[in-house]
Amino acid sequence: MSYWMLVIVTLVIGMAASGYVKSQLKKYSQVRSSSGLTGAQAAQLMLQRNGVQGVSIYRGNEGQDHFDPRTNSISLSPSVFDYSTVTAYATACHEVGHACQFAQGYAPLKIRSAIVPAVNIASNAWIWLLLLGIFFQMANLIDIAIIMYVIVVLFQIVTLPVEFNASHRAMDYMKTIGLPSGEVAGSFSVLRACALTYVAAALASVLQLLYLLNVRDN
Repeated sequence: MSYWMLVIVTLVIGMAASGYVKSQLKKYSQVRSSSGLTGAQAAQLMLQRNGVQGVSIYRGNEGQDHFDPRTNSISLSPSVFDYSTVTAYATACHEVGHACQFAQGYAPLKIRSAIVPAVNIASNAWIWLLLLGIFFQMANLIDIAIIMYVIVVLFQIVTLPVEFNASHRAMDYMKTIGLPSGEVAGSFSVLRACALTYVAAALASVLQLLYLLNVRDN
């Protein structure tokens, strides 16, 4: 596979995943939750149901829903924090799933958190080392660049079970509390679409790594 073919393939994968996510989020953001709970309220109840304490829930920036293990806090978009929709409910419960993972010492989350400092360095440095290695024809620099990129790929791969498990926890909770089947199905569609973005990112990273290894061997 040529480099430009790799670029095109990864772009298509990423755009397809992003487009699907946007369509599902938009679709179910227009479907009100029968519970009447906002995303923030749903998150708080799920935390209580799982016996997880000490987690703060904040209204963050739009599109930046996440759980931060450093502060043991959940940040929700205004459209999630303040609204009672299927998208808001599913998103909030997914983030609580991460909080539950942290509280229970979920191994993949611990591994991902442990390699974050190395990933922050590697993700910015590997391309420059690779270019320098190619320009100066220094095989050692190319090898170091590839090793750094392996760390990035490992992070993408470890992220998959972390995200899948958080969604699984969210779905189990929503089924347990007796949400209508249509809302459960809608929540699954939202979470499945979001999961595909992580799959796409991991696949693109693996393809890039295989390309780099092939170039190194040749």
